[in-house]
Amino acid sequence: MTSKRKPSAYAAAGVDIDAQEKGLARVKKLAKSTFTPGVLSEIGSFGGLFRPDLSGMAEPVLVSSADGVGTKLAVARLMDDYSTVGIDLVNHCVNDILVQGAEPLFFLDYVGAGKLDPGKMAELVGGVAQGCRDNGCALLGGETAEMPGFYQPGDYELVGFIVGLVDRPKLLDGSRVEAGDVLVGLPSSGLHTNGYSLARRILFDQAGLKAKDRAPWEKKKRTVGEVLLTPHLSYLKSLRPLLGDRALHGMAHITGGGITDNLPRILPRETQALIRVGSWPLPELFHFLQETGEVEAEEMFRVFNMGIGMILAVAPAGLGDVLGLLRSVGQKSWIIGTVQTGSSGVVYDLGWAPPDLGETAG
Repeated sequence: MTSKRKPSAYAAAGVDIDAQEKGLARVKKLAKSTFTPGVLSEIGSFGGLFRPDLSGMAEPVLVSSADGVGTKLAVARLMDDYSTVGIDLVNHCVNDILVQGAEPLFFLDYVGAGKLDPGKMAELVGGVAQGCRDNGCALLGGETAEMPGFYQPGDYELVGFIVGLVDRPKLLDGSRVEAGDVLVGLPSSGLHTNGYSLARRILFDQAGLKAKDRAPWEKKKRTVGEVLLTPHLSYLKSLRPLLGDRALHGMAHITGGGITDNLPRILPRETQALIRVGSWPLPELFHFLQETGEVEAEEMFRVFNMGIGMILAVAPAGLGDVLGLLRSVGQKSWIIGTVQTGSSGVVYDLGWAPPDLGETAG
C-alpha cells in the first residue's frame, strides 16, 4: 500500500521550492549566454568567480554600483510585460560606473516576489541577460526570494549590482572639471528609470489614461505603456572611444534628481553649471506631463531627465574632436551649457534661444 506524500509545510506557508527550481533552471541557461572569458564558475555556486584581464593596466581600480528598477515595475505589471525592465536595470548600472571611466566586468541580480512565477522570473532575468550581452558583461549570479506577506501578490522587486574596471590614470572623478568647460548632453530615450511615481499619477490618475491607450502626445502609434517601458539607454558603446581622452573632464548620469541634483556631483567647489533650456529638443512626453500635471519647471528638472540622459564636461580646446567622435559612432548630442565660476549647483537659463545656425552637435 502506497502512502500519500504529506503536503509541503513550506508550500502551505506560501513558498513553492519546486516552482523556484523550475525558474532557476531557466535562469541558469540565460546567465550562461552572458559568460565572458573571465567567468570561472557556473551559476549555482555559493559565490561567482571572475578573473579580470589586467594586462596593460598600470593601476587597476574596481568600480561598483547597485540600483533598482523602481516603480517602472508597476507599468510592467499593467502591461503584463516584464521583458525589458531587466535591460533597464543593467543599462542604468553600466552608466553609473561608466561616468567614472569604468567598463563592466560582471553583474549580479536580485528578484523578490510574494509568489514567484517561473515564467515571469524568466522574463525578468531574460531582460537582465539581454542587457548583459549588449554591454559585454557577465551575469555571474544572483538571488531569488519568495516572501509571501512581505511583497504584495503580483508585485516584483528587481535590483542589480555591477562591478567594473578602470585604470587609475583614466579614472574620472570630477577633479578635472573646471570653469570654462563645455557641457554636452546626450539624449535619453524617455523617462529611463526615474520619475515613474509622478508620471503614473499624472497619466493614470489625473489624465485618466490606461496603459494600453494610445499615447495622446505620440506621433507614432504607441500605447502609454509602450512609451513608459522604453528601455533606459546604455551609453557605453558611444562613449567607450572617449574613455581616456584628456578633453573629457567628467560625466554625469542623469537619473533620479534630474540635471539639478546629478550634475553638481561632478562640479568642483565654487563652480556652477549654466544650462541653456531650449538648446535641445524637449520630448513631447515631458511637455504633456508638465501641462497635464501642472508641474513647475523647477520640479520637472529635478524629477525627470527632461530628454538628457548623460552630460559630458569637455575642455573647450578638445570640443571639436569630442563632437566628431560622437558623430562618427552615430551618437546624437547637443551643447547645452557651460561650467562657470559661481556658488554651486545648476542655474537654468529659461529665456535662452538657439542662434540661427544652432548649437546642435549631431
